[in-house]
Order: sequence, then C-alpha cells, then structure tokens
Amino acid sequence: MQSKQYSVKVYECGIDDEERFIAFFNTNYALFKDHLIVINGYLSQNIKNYLNSKSLTFINNIKLPRGRSRKALEEEFSIQKRECDIDRIIAQTELEKLSNRLQNNLSVIDEIVRSGRVIEIDGDLLLLNRVNSGATIYTSGNLIITQLVEGSIRCDGNFMIIMASSKANIIFHGVEIDSKFLEDRLNRVELKGEEIVINPVLKRRQIGYCNSSN
Repeated sequence: MQSKQYSVKVYECGIDDEERFIAFFNTNYALFKDHLIVINGYLSQNIKNYLNSKSLTFINNIKLPRGRSRKALEEEFSIQKRECDIDRIIAQTELEKLSNRLQNNLSVIDEIVRSGRVIEIDGDLLLLNRVNSGATIYTSGNLIITQLVEGSIRCDGNFMIIMASSKANIIFHGVEIDSKFLEDRLNRVELKGEEIVINPVLKRRQIGYCNSSN
C-alpha cells in the first residue's frame, strides 16, 4: 500500500448571506486559495459555481476529526499504562495459582506466535505475547494468553483466560466459543461440570475526554 500524509489548513464557515460570502472570498482569495474550506449548512448551486470558478477546494457538512490536546494524550497514555500494569498483575496472579497446582507441568512463552507456527503443550501454558493469524496453539491443560489472539486456540484444560477477539478461532473442549461471548478485555472460560461458563476478568473501559480551550 502506498500512502501520503498531508498537513492541511482548514477554514470552517457557514453561509448566512450569499452576497457577503462571495464578497468575503473575493477580498481574501489569496489567503484561502490553499485552504480546505468546510462549509456547514445549505450550499446552493450558486455558491458551488462560485467556488469552482475560483478553484477553491471545499466540502459541505463534513465533520472533521479534532486534534486532541497534549493533556488529553498524556491522560490516554497514562490510562493505557495502568491497564497494562493491571494485565501484568492478573497474569502474575494466575501464574502463581497454576504454579502452586502444577509446579512441574507449566510452560511459559514470552514471544510472538507468528503465522504458520504450531505450538502443542501437554499441560498448562502461560503465553505473554500475541498469537498472530495463521498460528495455532494446542494445550491439554489450562491456558492464559495476556495479549491479542487472532489465530487458532485448542484448549482442553479446566479453564482458559483470553482477550476478546473477533478474528480468533477458539475451541474449548471441542466446543467453538463464539466471539460475541468474549466481549470483555480479558475473559475466563471455565468448565464447570458439563457446562462452559464465561466470566469477565477485566472489563472494557469507556473513557471520555473533555477538552477545554481555557
């Protein structure tokens, strides 16, 4: 894919009076000839013809994305860091549980499982990295994956902890787990008797930002 990124000057306005609008751009044509003009509201054919005659670039009733303030970006990075710390704590807690029960039968992998790779584990597995599309994980025991899964998962343990993913193919005890049931950021899929139960370990968070120019 070939792409280019541009920095564009934008002038946003509405039209209350067509004659005043045309007079304004006639007077300030040199200033706005290199701008993208965003016009809100009704745009008549007369104004379209005028803008085209001046070779001015314009769009109508299009909401452009707004740049976020440095403070908002810092807040987002801070939240992402806290979430990563929470994920790490959860993984460490689950690792301790598994280690206490199966001290001699736990495998830990901290690398990306790339497309085409097949990992077969006889026992429990803690995977601290992502599983790419086209990769496959087989485990006879419990499974914890703390990062994104887009490949195939086959788990026959008592439980697995896995992130939400619309691309993964997840089979737990021969049953395919529909991605719509993995709606949270981190999910615990567990076998209780003859029933498969799914509960959130870490829920999605909805974060709102309020930017002020003051």
